[in-house]
Amino acid sequence: MSTENGPAVGAEPRGHRIVPGPKGLPFLGNMPQFARNPLGFFERLRGHGDLVQWRFGPNPCVFVADPECIGELLTETERSFDQPALGIAFRTVMGNGVVVARGTEWRRKRSLVQPSVRPKQVRSYAATMAGSTVELADSWSGEEIGKEFAGIGALLPDWVPTPGRARIRKAAAVIDAEVGRVVARHRDGGAERPDLLSRLLTAVDETGAHLTDEEIRDETVTLYIGGHETTSSTLVWAWYLLSRNAGARAALHEELDRVLGGREPEFDDYARLAYTQSVVKETLRLYPTIWLVTGVAKEGARIGGVPLPEGTRVWSSQWATHRDERWFPEPEEFRPERWDAETGHPIAEYAWFPFGGGPRVCLGTRFAMVEAVLILAVLARRFELEVDPGTVGPVPTLTLQPDRQVLATVRARRAD
Repeated sequence: MSTENGPAVGAEPRGHRIVPGPKGLPFLGNMPQFARNPLGFFERLRGHGDLVQWRFGPNPCVFVADPECIGELLTETERSFDQPALGIAFRTVMGNGVVVARGTEWRRKRSLVQPSVRPKQVRSYAATMAGSTVELADSWSGEEIGKEFAGIGALLPDWVPTPGRARIRKAAAVIDAEVGRVVARHRDGGAERPDLLSRLLTAVDETGAHLTDEEIRDETVTLYIGGHETTSSTLVWAWYLLSRNAGARAALHEELDRVLGGREPEFDDYARLAYTQSVVKETLRLYPTIWLVTGVAKEGARIGGVPLPEGTRVWSSQWATHRDERWFPEPEEFRPERWDAETGHPIAEYAWFPFGGGPRVCLGTRFAMVEAVLILAVLARRFELEVDPGTVGPVPTLTLQPDRQVLATVRARRAD
């Protein structure tokens, strides 16, 4: 049997079946519904079932909400699913870095970039993470601090000019100039330094070749966005949630006082700061920086035991799955204790996947977790941030961002 929304559907021995989603428009499909509110649209699709048909423009799509099937999508990337061709906005900013590259080129770039973010290297960056945060914190006092993807542009050829694309090109030119300046400064420094960019500049593949200047630019921007913008957004959401939950804030302060005893955190403290980690994990559950993953079915691809026509685009959303009450009781509640290994609720594999998974899992996963935990520890040990009590909503752009400037009153913690 088939439906107007896409490929044939049918039940399989595992019990999964693809069900029709909301009715779409000719040519546009469900794009208008998606464009108005992507996060809400994915939540509505989840309400239809675990495997749901819909259309992004004329393209047949399947939305996946079951963690087992999400795991298949993530772990079968490169074998059963291709990385989709990302839009011009994404490619203009990211270039052809490891996140965008595919096939042999992706494997080469991954082999060059991965060593710079392995656990041993992350340990060496930890002192810089904490030290830079301490330097910032020392300057604080009581004060206030502070859609091409979803629209019709996603269906337009690259050569069609739009105001949004012009703004993206202008922003990319600023990024290129700044990256060029930083790279030139590192190259002029002579001897290798123990930082991430220096390791990229000296990395060689199996043929002895270095990354080209263009590749250095692309990987630097990829790591900057992955290691800075994502962490800063996560910490904004963390303070927003903590300021609304006095119990969680008190538990965080108790752990920091007990583990650190008045000193600044170091890398070895990361494993000891279990509740601080839970705060970050719970923040990433409610406000995942990366809010969707996609793949394009190759010939012979299956999901949940159901065969998919070649070219079907498969989508899954961290936002929707992370807020599914089947996997997270009281899903809208900020409850860091749910991550406690002894007392927390069991969490299904791939019910929480803020960094993706499988062969294309975010290379900087450990880097990002260590960075977020150490920065939160440095600041929360010294300060309480009371975020403006107004509601802050999420805006799904390249990453999940607050819908307005988030202001906070900074108060020094009083010693007991």
